[in-house]
Amino acid sequence: MSDLTLTISREYGSGGRQIGEKLAEELGFSFYDKSIIKMASERSGLSPDYIEKSEESIPNTFLFNLKHSAFTNFDSISFYETPTSDKMFLAQSAVIKDLAAAERCVIVGRCADYILRETEGTVRVFIHANTEDRIKRATQSYNLPPENAAGAIKKIDKSRANYYKYYTNRYWGDFKNYDLAINTSFTDIDGAVALIKTMLAGRGLI
Repeated sequence: MSDLTLTISREYGSGGRQIGEKLAEELGFSFYDKSIIKMASERSGLSPDYIEKSEESIPNTFLFNLKHSAFTNFDSISFYETPTSDKMFLAQSAVIKDLAAAERCVIVGRCADYILRETEGTVRVFIHANTEDRIKRATQSYNLPPENAAGAIKKIDKSRANYYKYYTNRYWGDFKNYDLAINTSFTDIDGAVALIKTMLAGRGLI
């Protein structure tokens, strides 16, 4: 059984995914990001492409029925009657809970901080950075055209905020929802990893 799961939420271009990968490598933890889409697809029967696209098109309202938040029976009639976009979230939630129960791991995005909010041993981290640094990383690491980077960052952040609000009824990036918030414009990637490890060691978690 796992006794430590790190969830990383991040602004686009802040380096959150790189931090998660490096942190998992240095700690000897498993790392999960988009691989969760494939796992959720296998469990729910939804296509990976549909799941990924649904994450980008959640409406800017809170409509999700929270009574499904602990749903795990994917063969029941109630699951088949659930709206398809919500099936996607339920499937990913079940995968995330199973991963956290099975092993020490780092999970990036997908509302994992909320899904595991009542799971003992969960440490929730939010990564952010100045806009200028995010644009620089997006153009250098993600090959976004410089003239489009600012607009793309704004669009992706809005999509993440809408998705998070829709399924959690919380505000994405609200620091009260996290145990640690790190500005990578101040720490850079290596500094953020070192800071997280120092915090975990200080708490006796590693």
